[in-house]
Amino acid sequence: METSELLKKVRQIEIKTRGLSNNIFAGQYHSAFKGRGMAFSEVREYQFGDDIRDIDWNVTARYSKPYIKVFEEERELTVMLMVDVSGSSVFGTQHALKKEVITEIAATLAFSAIQNNDKIGVIFFSDKIEKFIPPQKGKKHILYIIRELIEFTPQNKATDISQALRYISNAMKRRCTAFLISDFIDPNNLKDALTIANNKHDLVAVQVYDHREKELPAVGLMKVKDAETQADKWIDTSSSKVRNQYKNWWNELQYNVQDAMKKSRVDFVSIATDDDYVLELMKLFKRRH
Repeated sequence: METSELLKKVRQIEIKTRGLSNNIFAGQYHSAFKGRGMAFSEVREYQFGDDIRDIDWNVTARYSKPYIKVFEEERELTVMLMVDVSGSSVFGTQHALKKEVITEIAATLAFSAIQNNDKIGVIFFSDKIEKFIPPQKGKKHILYIIRELIEFTPQNKATDISQALRYISNAMKRRCTAFLISDFIDPNNLKDALTIANNKHDLVAVQVYDHREKELPAVGLMKVKDAETQADKWIDTSSSKVRNQYKNWWNELQYNVQDAMKKSRVDFVSIATDDDYVLELMKLFKRRH
């Protein structure tokens, strides 16, 4: 991409996503993540109106009555965007590629973080850690992140989400809020890696998918390319057996992803490329209040 074209694209995304974070997320983001960057101070007995998420279950079990953790607010939150840049992100049949929607979601979250005086950093991953941008504050840093979201070219095309989760658990020493943004087309079981990462950090998972990944149209012979292995294959979409196999593959994938999120207690939202992602993110934020 030429420099002038890139700057124009950065500017377009900045105007759109900064507007969204200023006008729509004002308050929503803050109330959903406030208190997540808090340092543990002490425990005290539970009082009516306390947040049940703060209950210390170990102390509660010991004294047979509920105790909650008391926190001292740290000066700022650190937010990490974990962005899947594997080959399957470069796919889309509606109005946008998954990569473009992922870029807009990441940029909107980045502006929301900066507006909240939080630091923001990024991990780009495929089946390896492609790039780590350490968390910082400021508009210049945000524009650098947006530029990288648009232009970054990964070395690898496959996906290994567990490795990215292990990386953030080790790389970020202090507790942070991490947004894992991916299509979650990963054959591996994610439950253990999600659980470990969510115990150390406050993890939120955002799935971006295309409707054509759920169901094949009946249009006869179709040549398809696996974006991650680069293998070409002809499939007969007029065959109901072929279409059902494809649909079953998607349903099984979704079941496994949602099951892993549930068991690891990770907040999760699934967004199609033609969805209003702002609406879906706001629903997610409201669930966290």
